[in-house]
Amino acid sequence: MGKSRVFDARSQMPVSAPELFAWHTREGAFERLTPPWETMEVLERRGEGIREGAQAVMRMRLGPIPRKWVARHTRYEEGFLFQDEQVSGPFARWVHTHRMLPESHTASVMEDAVEYALPLGALGQGVGGGFARRTLERMFSYRHTLLRADLQRHAAFADAGPLTVAVSGASGMVGAALVPFLTTGGHRVRRLVRGRAEAARGDVAWNPSRGEIDAAALEGVDAVVHLAGENVAQRWTPAAQERIRRSRTEGTRVLCEALARLPRKPRVLVCASAIGFYGDRGDERLTEASGSGEGFLASVVRDWEAAAAPAREAGIRVVHLRIGVVLDARGGALAKLVPAFLMGGGGRVGSGQQWMSWVSLEDVLGMAHFALMTPGLSGPVNAVAPQAVRQEAFARTLGRVLSRPSVFPLPAAVVRTVFGQMGQEALLDGAHVLPEAAQRQGYSFLHPELEEALRFTLGRTTAGPRFVHGPASKEP
Repeated sequence: MGKSRVFDARSQMPVSAPELFAWHTREGAFERLTPPWETMEVLERRGEGIREGAQAVMRMRLGPIPRKWVARHTRYEEGFLFQDEQVSGPFARWVHTHRMLPESHTASVMEDAVEYALPLGALGQGVGGGFARRTLERMFSYRHTLLRADLQRHAAFADAGPLTVAVSGASGMVGAALVPFLTTGGHRVRRLVRGRAEAARGDVAWNPSRGEIDAAALEGVDAVVHLAGENVAQRWTPAAQERIRRSRTEGTRVLCEALARLPRKPRVLVCASAIGFYGDRGDERLTEASGSGEGFLASVVRDWEAAAAPAREAGIRVVHLRIGVVLDARGGALAKLVPAFLMGGGGRVGSGQQWMSWVSLEDVLGMAHFALMTPGLSGPVNAVAPQAVRQEAFARTLGRVLSRPSVFPLPAAVVRTVFGQMGQEALLDGAHVLPEAAQRQGYSFLHPELEEALRFTLGRTTAGPRFVHGPASKEP
């Protein structure tokens, strides 16, 4: 084995060391800290969380090659430190020590110290040392930035106490990120699942297409986030249109009727919606007070939001989160665009002059959380960044972030031929949507600017922590 190297990243955090440590002990911490550009899947867990002796088996991908990584926790000091060590995996040696260093009652320092060695000794270090260093900097820049933001967002509503939140669509792009965001914040999540529900985990069984839901399992829920619905990114055949509409209207109706019948009703329902409500509106600046537009998506959203009437009439505060184009490296529009841009084939779509009202995934989570916790917020809420851009500007910005050209257009005629009506409404039409309701209530965006949002989710920045690199000490 070659000589070990030491990588150290430190950042100040806005909570005490015990609370910083507690965040890492909660369900979902690993998922929350995994960068969106990394393919890492937990296959198996043994033992108790991060305590000494616990073990995790993960599958990662190095380029096209899948590789298992087995890690075992080797140290645990309550409120201060835990450590994990690679048993088998891509490194010759990997020991990661997580330290939570106290500064005051409301501040601490997060230190991630990694001692590692690459395979093939000096040759491996010579060939891959620079890549390993840059990879670690990208990873821990993301982790520390996200951790600080999560701690701040949860601390802002600490007086409200932990909630029990039911979440539908928990396996989708937004739901899969929202669940660990909530659980690491101390909240308990009950997932609405089709098929077999795990009672020990608090799952709620439902089958909206049959009008079935286990209402008794919703007893005691403080809040509900409803995200389930058929993916609209498909060719809109008549059958697909029917599935899209029914998955939203019937699922929402079944859930809301069940909530309305509960003896102890949840305080709030945050129901996913979409800016498709506004249709193609040219340069008109649109707020929550603007009327509905024309087209298939607009009609679906109108019916979708109307289906929540039983909950609203039962006295539950209902928020319709009208979500824009969500940017995240794991999925959605951005994940489909990045490969083309990396190959140098990116560019504007159609004229490129259509408005693109985008939002980072992290701000979708932030706005959902804000809606849960803000009693004055109800009705439609536009979940978009405050600075919409024209599609051509989006393409130029993505090209700049990826250091690739963005000069190859996708003609409108091709879009219509390949994607039909879906391509017209989702890619060629546009709307300039503003987040007026959330800003009026005091929501602060984590990613108000496009380039910042893209660099964060694509790992194209190392801003944040203080990094130290060097050879490992010879002392034991």
